[in-house]
Amino acid sequence: MKLATYNVNGINGRVDVLLRWLEEALPDLVCLQELKAPDEKFPRREIERAGYGAIWHGQKSWNGVAILARDQEPRETRRGLPGDPDDSHSRYIEAAIDGIVVGCLYLPNGNPAPAPKFDYKLRWFERPQAYAKELFELEVPVALVGDFNVMPKNLGV
Repeated sequence: MKLATYNVNGINGRVDVLLRWLEEALPDLVCLQELKAPDEKFPRREIERAGYGAIWHGQKSWNGVAILARDQEPRETRRGLPGDPDDSHSRYIEAAIDGIVVGCLYLPNGNPAPAPKFDYKLRWFERPQAYAKELFELEVPVALVGDFNVMPKNLGV
């Protein structure tokens, strides 16, 4: 199975690039981040014509995640990451596909640091870690993929 993740940085402005890439790479599953589009503006028809079923969790101007599956419809199992009932950001969606649970996430970037946004990011990091333990207990294959907004070096943060 070929699983790919792609920060599209505005799906409607880059839908042609996405469609060309889907045709060339032929991934079985795709997790998209940073849709920057509300649910009603997601290009569902274009993606379906390319041979992919899709679920998405959009948000106007910011965030947004989607899962695409070639030649089938992903079955949504969760919308939004547990752990903060006040979180209104579209940063997590999850689906069951061919016996695999796939979670697509888009973590906050936390800039600048130190500042409240960075503190929010650190708190957000705790949530996928706690939820991953729950998923592990399911005893089925799980993939948590996406844009983690992590740097490999500590640059004075």
